[in-house]
Amino acid sequence: MSISSQEICILPNKNNLALLQTNGMPGNLYNICSNLPAAPTRLERLLRDRELRKYSKCLNDCEAELPSSTQDCFSPDLETSTCWFNDEELLEPVSASRSLNDDGERLDFRASKQRLLVVANRLPVSAVRHGEDSWQLEMSVGGLVTALLGVKEFDTRWIGWAGVNVPDEIGQKALAKALDEKRCIPVFLDEEVVHQYYNGYCNNILWPLFHYIGLPQEDRLATTRSFQSQFDAYKKANQLFADVVNEHYEEGDVVWCHDYHLMFLPKCLKERNSKMKVGWFLHTPFPSSEIHRMLPSRLELLRSVLAADLVGFHTYDYARHFVSACTRILGLEGTPEGVEDQGKLTRIAAFPVGIDSERFIKALELPEVQDHMKVLKQRFAGRKVMLGVDRLDMIKGIPQKILAFEKFLEENPNWRNKVVLLQIAVPTRTDVPEYQKLTSQVHEIVGRINGRFGSLTAVPIHHLDRSLDFHELCALYAVTDVALVTSLRDGMNLVSYEYVACQESKKGVLILSEFAGAAQSLGAGAILVNPWNVTEVASSIGYALNMPADEREKRHHHNFKHVISHTAQEWAATFVSELNVTIVEAQLRTRQIPPPLPIEVAVDRYSCSNNRLLILGFNATLTEPVDTLGRKDSQINEWEPKLRPDLQEPLRKLCDDPKTTVLILSGSARNVLDDNFSDYNLWLAAENGMFLRVTTGDWMTTMPENLSMEWVDSVKNVFEYFTDRTPRSQFEVRETSLIWNYKYSDVEFGRLQARDLLQHLWTGPISNASLDVVQGRRSVEVRSVAVTKGAAIDRILGEIVHNKGMKEPIDYVLCIGHFLTKDEDIYTFFEPELPSEVPASVRPQVPTQVRTSTAGSRAAFLLKQNSMSAVEQNKSYSIDGDTLHLMVTDRISFQEGSSVLDLQANDYFSCSVARKRSNSRYRLQSSDEVVTLLRELADHR
Repeated sequence: MSISSQEICILPNKNNLALLQTNGMPGNLYNICSNLPAAPTRLERLLRDRELRKYSKCLNDCEAELPSSTQDCFSPDLETSTCWFNDEELLEPVSASRSLNDDGERLDFRASKQRLLVVANRLPVSAVRHGEDSWQLEMSVGGLVTALLGVKEFDTRWIGWAGVNVPDEIGQKALAKALDEKRCIPVFLDEEVVHQYYNGYCNNILWPLFHYIGLPQEDRLATTRSFQSQFDAYKKANQLFADVVNEHYEEGDVVWCHDYHLMFLPKCLKERNSKMKVGWFLHTPFPSSEIHRMLPSRLELLRSVLAADLVGFHTYDYARHFVSACTRILGLEGTPEGVEDQGKLTRIAAFPVGIDSERFIKALELPEVQDHMKVLKQRFAGRKVMLGVDRLDMIKGIPQKILAFEKFLEENPNWRNKVVLLQIAVPTRTDVPEYQKLTSQVHEIVGRINGRFGSLTAVPIHHLDRSLDFHELCALYAVTDVALVTSLRDGMNLVSYEYVACQESKKGVLILSEFAGAAQSLGAGAILVNPWNVTEVASSIGYALNMPADEREKRHHHNFKHVISHTAQEWAATFVSELNVTIVEAQLRTRQIPPPLPIEVAVDRYSCSNNRLLILGFNATLTEPVDTLGRKDSQINEWEPKLRPDLQEPLRKLCDDPKTTVLILSGSARNVLDDNFSDYNLWLAAENGMFLRVTTGDWMTTMPENLSMEWVDSVKNVFEYFTDRTPRSQFEVRETSLIWNYKYSDVEFGRLQARDLLQHLWTGPISNASLDVVQGRRSVEVRSVAVTKGAAIDRILGEIVHNKGMKEPIDYVLCIGHFLTKDEDIYTFFEPELPSEVPASVRPQVPTQVRTSTAGSRAAFLLKQNSMSAVEQNKSYSIDGDTLHLMVTDRISFQEGSSVLDLQANDYFSCSVARKRSNSRYRLQSSDEVVTLLRELADHR
């Protein structure tokens, strides 16, 4: 009896996969099932997760305020709730935990908190040693610590360096025990590693570069050895972090790596456990690709970060720069979702960090904060208060801020005794000469301005070289009229958020540098300035001090609404939610990727067969991998592809085997194949199978008799025009196609030119022609509709059978290549057609059996209709002065065609090389694996 697609649905989980494989259905199993309920989109998943987080927070607040007897009424009705779980075996819809069990008892429906391993260079505590086994811990300050303090939705563990050298085992155990109470896990680094890794590579190379300061000269690195030694220490430190993470990792944990100190960590983690959920977030700006390309270790760092599943930045600009660097430096494909490399997608997104705004708002009600506010109001009564809170750092723009304030006082003498600037400059890296020089410079400017505009009773600038405690800082924020943030380059700058959170009463004005990441979030309510333009900043100070109350209120309302909704908790929850969704989507994509070729099985079936056919591509299959950016001599190698030397011996053995027929099927021209394979006993099919010869014979063509090439000249003119306009691009005229290649051109410019070229083609030379435009990764090819490898293989196979006088059917086929999508029809040539009553949507793409005697077999049909014999029919055909033997269309007898193939499913292996998106059954990672496979086959003749 027949079963409709609505009555049965095969799900590709592990059990079914094993069942299908034991039933003789190997290989690519995607598109087996069409009757699954539609999986939710990324947006639907994220919105649902967001609503669940809001509900959970609301419920927790209610439970904290209501007596236990009333809490049951807030339990949700989850009887019909459906959500998608990320299971190792299958993405399937399952019902959420019910509110009631089978006995009608109330159950806690809320899921346990997900474990979150936060990995950062420094732990959120500072450790001071007292004795051999005693440690004192104090909470540290910093942007990351501040951002994550309020994150309570996860079972969080913090992994990092404690900031101290602990060489002895007793001290390490004691510190680890003390930190465990704070839910922290230490990474122990020795002094030499810290010196080279932290002080050297991180602070002297990466940090300046990411803030557009540039790389220092090696002779200026007084206490460090070289770029390479620092990078080696950097990799060693990252590996130590990875060892600690792996030691404490539990299945299902989310590992969240932070900042430029740990760019190598995602790769270290994924190499150990490819299923680990890894996210990486950068808290500094990411520079443009032109800046990043100066970094000696640029390639390794980018590829290491791309090992993460999700890469996050504060702003879209930083994310765009990262994608551009991957595109221009690595030659990878940038998409709206992220960066794709051979089917593996690393999602790139912007996640603006926030603060625990509730902590600041509630602090304003504390008595100690109210007392500080009262003192400050009395101290500065009758004067407008301007505030700057910064680390004493080159990127914070403190000198520019003070000079702009001086400019304002010069141009507005009426404000000289009515406004005061309070500048809090928190000292940092006081042992570094550049920072010492900056401190002296700031003090000099402040002293000069105070001497110029001050008096015995008042000065215009109050400068403090120290930090303030939390309560003093909140009070200062609350009494300030204008906050001035003039960062020259800043990842985010949470001072602006803290100021807005404390201004609900006063509704002060925020002047914000356009080079701070916060400008992307608070720009609509703040006054944006270029800190390098002192005149503009001075003018903005005047505008802020004279701003009408209604405008101040509107601006503050906009920013305050953003600050209280985009909190640190929401930032962390959103990132982890995106990471979980990214993992789900990656698993869906993985199910569409052919599995690795089982080499042992392929070799075993080869040795058991009697008449074998090996179909091998050439470029990127039998050649050496080529540097995509064209460094050194790779560009020459690309245009003159050569057979790998390590393939010569195994290929010769296979060609000399009387049971094996080897066919090189390539898009390359005839002369290229002649140069590489004339000494081998095999078949050559050039230009996608349009030209064919056995190496002991002459070239013949398999082109259809009515194939027109009249379009060549017009297309050639277009290609010549764009080659002239696009530096480092080339075009090649072949006998059946034209190819324009911009692989070594600027990536983005090349894409724009390719888009323009396609428009010219579609509206001009090919608008009414029967042509195919095949877009490669960095190329555009124009060929006739009938020119594909799949269309040619049936004619080629017929000629091979006739030429060799085959009597025994082919019982083993191996087809390997790095083919364009257009040419992957060759993979399906040997696949069967299922009975027509089975809906196409549920037909597996992997055959159970392939026999040409089957009426539904496409292979038999094509062979019966189109196979040709050059012996039976000969005509001449001239192209570019070369006289070729033309194989005209003529049907061979049914008996000859039916004897060509006799394949069982496990005797056919189609395999793509270095392509994860493919119609083939299997895949090989690179031409290196092709070498391994052919060697194995040669040894089992």
